[in-house]
Amino acid sequence: MKNVVLAAGYATRLYPVTESFPKPLLAIGNSTILDRLIQDIDRIDEIDEHIIVANHKFQKHFQEWKEKSNYQKPITIIDDGSTENENRLGAVKDLLLAIEGKKLDGEDLLVVAADNLVDFSFAGFVAFFKDKQTSLIMTYDEPEIKALQRTGVIVIDDKNKVLEMQEKPENPKTHHAVPPFYLYKKEDLNKIRECIAAGCKADAPGDLLQAMLGKTTFHAWPMPGKRIDIGTLETYLKLSNSIL
Repeated sequence: MKNVVLAAGYATRLYPVTESFPKPLLAIGNSTILDRLIQDIDRIDEIDEHIIVANHKFQKHFQEWKEKSNYQKPITIIDDGSTENENRLGAVKDLLLAIEGKKLDGEDLLVVAADNLVDFSFAGFVAFFKDKQTSLIMTYDEPEIKALQRTGVIVIDDKNKVLEMQEKPENPKTHHAVPPFYLYKKEDLNKIRECIAAGCKADAPGDLLQAMLGKTTFHAWPMPGKRIDIGTLETYLKLSNSIL
């Protein structure tokens, strides 16, 4: 199983901090946003490589980070060629770039967004994947309607099978929100190509899930802890001053 980290965004909402430096490598206490993800995932036995998809503007920063890193599993940095927010590929096409560039068709993929912090281990996600034998997403209960309108929302049955996906819905059907963490079984990777070829939106991983639901089965793993999306400068500054 490969760990694909989507880290090619430009984080314009964190300007000026991220105008010349990538958000995933910003310091949080004595670590970085990216390291706090990798430190956990690197300990999962099933994972045998970390693949970081970066943009061309910040690719050298990730290479420097890699050279200083000391993880058990090897790290590969992929440059998606984009140079600014206006010509970014989007998360879905960045994922396809990793699949094509590393020839990952025979691999299960853990896919994570690089700008999130969590207080739980992804090991439980991998264990749930082995139990369900389907592709997976995570879900958590979000009580605020305004928050649901800014994220993916799913409808699930009593066995956590995903029945429907709404991306940033005006009228959410449930309170089951979806964070940007996925597990794709290798048999479903070609369906990613099919969805992109059919015109799937490329900006958010949730757009891909919405397109794939009619082609394969997904289950949802209830997120066992908290997740922080570092989406604004205010959120980052607050965290960087409080987490050690």
